[in-house]
Amino acid sequence: MKDTVFSSKIEKKFEFDEAVASVFDDMLSRSVPFYDEVQKLIISLILAERTAGKSVLDLGVSTAKFLLDLHSRADEPIHLKGIDNSQAMLDRAEHKCQAFGAKIELELADMLTYKYENQDVIVSNYTLQFIRPMQRIELVKRIYKGLNQEGVFIFSEKVVFDEKKLDKEMIDIYYTYKKQQGYSDFEIAQKREALENVLIPFTIKENIQMCKDAGFGSVETIFQWANFVTFIAKR
Repeated sequence: MKDTVFSSKIEKKFEFDEAVASVFDDMLSRSVPFYDEVQKLIISLILAERTAGKSVLDLGVSTAKFLLDLHSRADEPIHLKGIDNSQAMLDRAEHKCQAFGAKIELELADMLTYKYENQDVIVSNYTLQFIRPMQRIELVKRIYKGLNQEGVFIFSEKVVFDEKKLDKEMIDIYYTYKKQQGYSDFEIAQKREALENVLIPFTIKENIQMCKDAGFGSVETIFQWANFVTFIAKR
């Protein structure tokens, strides 16, 4: 279904409700540059090492697109689980998993209070940015503690730049990209207003430092397009 959530006047802040869940896959593909390519890259990294018995946890699983793609490419059994605090998202994820016959565990849970333990890979695709900064830092510490030895945390985030002129240029380039995907100036402005003080991005340096402060020994960027970046943090 095509994303038209912001084609009319909105009266509330952005939330992952039924209206968003119903168009979320289209929203991602049209709003996040190279979204599918980044997901393929992450999956390739996960599958590059032994996968039999490996556990993968997706934070903010939404409609389970990432885990379904991973499931379809895996040659060995992997324990796949996704958590989300939106029942509307999980309902759609459940229907998709059943349709594809994919054994994926789904749970309604708050990632801030979830008990992380014995995980090999934890993935977060454009999810941390919706967590308040101080809570976000504590969350990454809990993620680190919940990973097995040599476990990895792979996450993608929208970022800001310290240099204000560059930051504005990147935002303008991104809005041009969105218009090329069929969004109107009105829709772009409406979504920007809805996300104000809801999506709070860090700089690249802040994301890396957050992971190092949590205990991760290695933190690298593996993809970047303008103000969209994917990181890998190794325990």
